[in-house]
Amino acid sequence: MTTESKLNRRGFLAGSAAGLAAMQITMPGSALAQTYPSRPINLVVMYSAGGGTDTIMRKLAEEMAAAQGWKINVLNKPGAVGGVATQYVGSQRPDGYTILGGANYNRFVRVLGHAEFTPWEDWVPMKAGNALASWSVRKDSPYQTMQDMIDDAKANPGKVSISTSGTGGVWHELALIVANIAGIELKYVPYKGGKPATLAGLQGETDIAGGGVHEHVDLVRAGELRNLCQTSLNDITLENGTVMPSIATILPESRKILPVGATYNFLVPRDIPADVLQQIADGFRAAASSDGFQEMLGKKYFESDIKIGEEADREGALMEAITVDIFNKFQDQIGAKVKTAEELGLPKPEDFESWWPPQGYTPPPIKG
Repeated sequence: MTTESKLNRRGFLAGSAAGLAAMQITMPGSALAQTYPSRPINLVVMYSAGGGTDTIMRKLAEEMAAAQGWKINVLNKPGAVGGVATQYVGSQRPDGYTILGGANYNRFVRVLGHAEFTPWEDWVPMKAGNALASWSVRKDSPYQTMQDMIDDAKANPGKVSISTSGTGGVWHELALIVANIAGIELKYVPYKGGKPATLAGLQGETDIAGGGVHEHVDLVRAGELRNLCQTSLNDITLENGTVMPSIATILPESRKILPVGATYNFLVPRDIPADVLQQIADGFRAAASSDGFQEMLGKKYFESDIKIGEEADREGALMEAITVDIFNKFQDQIGAKVKTAEELGLPKPEDFESWWPPQGYTPPPIKG
């Protein structure tokens, strides 16, 4: 990591504390025998309470506290597709007491110009799992199927609305991809997270509720939402027989990109002490592989996928390269200037294999 990139990240201004939601998780009777941590750790979640990122982060914090005997405060700081939380964490001392609870390798903030750091080089990402995208409608919607919606959108370009977890976020990105494959133009309405986006569709603020399968599945079970499609390779059949159809059954050409969705990550500053980084990585592994966390993933249709070290850095860089490519193709839908691959020093997605690792890259000093 260069001196300049350290200064860029350390120079962040803290985000506003207004609207802060906090939860403290403790393990009674646990003795903190080591120097780190000698006080509670703050896990700052980049999206609002109740959504997929928040659900994953709170469960990881709970399991990490149980496994390590630590105290962890979970704080929500939504806004700017993760930029507000990132700025806040980036402004804190890099001592391991403030961790970013994020999604999608935090790749959107640099692409959209909210920050200058390189998320997979100036930070250490640790991946816990994946989520599938979902499009659903109210039970009284005229759209009985995805094809009904596609037909209407083709007849009325730009009129059919879909909620997203924020302009330039992962559900917006995937909605652009699906709409492009379907040959339709939609109206994208941003919200501060997957839960508000889901509620917007449920309450009729948008024609379609965009979000994740994990955010829709309980409402689909209850009959409050009707699923039009989700982004796995296969249909999902719930216990009551309700089917959440794969987009591949409706748009076969989408199969080449499936399964696709969100990813969930801890991110810590690259310049924290190596021994502290190792302890956080060990705690993360214990939490992400715990029975309690794995059970939660299964119930919500998340997918377990633990990556730490160079493996996580590599995936983060690849996903950032893909996002840069997509957002530049759909610049008019983003509503803000998008950085180019050249500006960010990234290759085209098809050239990634020959590009990685980039010159000067050093893997994080994590053992195991």
